[in-house]
Amino acid sequence: MILVSTLMIAVFTFIQLMNQIHSITKVNDTKGSLSAVIIKTRMENLIEQSRNSEETHERLKEALFSLYGDKIIEEAWILDKDKQMVATTSLASHYTFNISERYMIETLLDKKTFDRWLYTFRDQENNRLDVYIPLILNGKLQYLVKSSFSLENIQEALNQVYLPVGMMILVVILINTILGFTISRSLIAPIALLNEATKEIARGKLELRVNIRTGDEIQELGETFNEMTSALNKMKEKAENANPLTKLPGNISIREEVEKRILEGRKFTVVHSDLDNFKAFNDKYGLSSGDRAIQLTADLLREAIAKHGAPDDFLGHEGGDDFVMISTPERVDTLTDYFLKRFDEEIPKLYGEEDKQRGYIIAKSRQGVICKFPIMSISLAGVSNQQRDLRSYTEITNIIPEVKEKAKSLPGSVFVLDKRKN
Repeated sequence: MILVSTLMIAVFTFIQLMNQIHSITKVNDTKGSLSAVIIKTRMENLIEQSRNSEETHERLKEALFSLYGDKIIEEAWILDKDKQMVATTSLASHYTFNISERYMIETLLDKKTFDRWLYTFRDQENNRLDVYIPLILNGKLQYLVKSSFSLENIQEALNQVYLPVGMMILVVILINTILGFTISRSLIAPIALLNEATKEIARGKLELRVNIRTGDEIQELGETFNEMTSALNKMKEKAENANPLTKLPGNISIREEVEKRILEGRKFTVVHSDLDNFKAFNDKYGLSSGDRAIQLTADLLREAIAKHGAPDDFLGHEGGDDFVMISTPERVDTLTDYFLKRFDEEIPKLYGEEDKQRGYIIAKSRQGVICKFPIMSISLAGVSNQQRDLRSYTEITNIIPEVKEKAKSLPGSVFVLDKRKN
């Protein structure tokens, strides 16, 4: 009887050990998969939005260190298709890949097609998981990301499973039974749920959330999973809504920001900007020069907010030459004064020397008539809830055109604030 009981304990202990190892493996794989989803999505978006390789490299470096700072990755390298290092989080001044790493990198960089979106290699010797993520644009490999994750300490987990075999057989069996039931509910089922959720996220279902209530590290992992998917979804929404030229938030984000401040009962001023004589400039100097004027406006608005705005001031781009800035009533005058001064200093530099000297260009009006158009200026129209209630974004957009019409009737670059109380 003792021999049978001892054998049962040994078998049961072995099963628990295997369950622990299997569960920890799933945790490690889940962490690697979650991080890989975020890396691949963010960096492929950056590659698509960048205009040249230099800008791409700079953005990839910033993204890599942002992910490292957020602890989404531990150690990673980015290589271009020519096997040159673009960026790394490694603290070593010069990192040399071992034979197996070089083989995997060269194999992936030489592939023409990819049957998977990530490739994993478990390095048992160094107790880590290596994940290789090909970054693909228009069906072609652009970069390869190698990310390494430390594996959990399996020995420590195994020690938690060992039970005092010398105890009475009945007590040992009871404890193992309870432990097995607890592990099944608190570890294996949640890990299976997270594993399935990761697959759904990889398919693009970014609104998915998991509900794990185990009161331990697995619940914490589930909460981290939800935070990462929420952040990933927000990044996707912002990327889709951002203006492709200035990378500033678009109409949806502008509306959400205004309505958020209204809901929180905060005092604010919405400033709408519109370039004067922009069409004539665009017609004469071409679309690329028009884009430079729009980009210059965005840069100067950012500069003004950085120097004189509040930390949570907002800048959005509705499209074309229309920008929206949201600040506090006490800062808006200083902020707009600075911006108007800088705008009038910088905008003439976009004109040819002859046009700049005489202070105007000759171009056709919207009616097809040849006219003289002064150097571009900008009209700022402000609406604030400091002296009256503003209940919605729509109400603000209905007021803005009246104020903008007043601003455009004045010469030069001006800021007109609507001070009506109703």
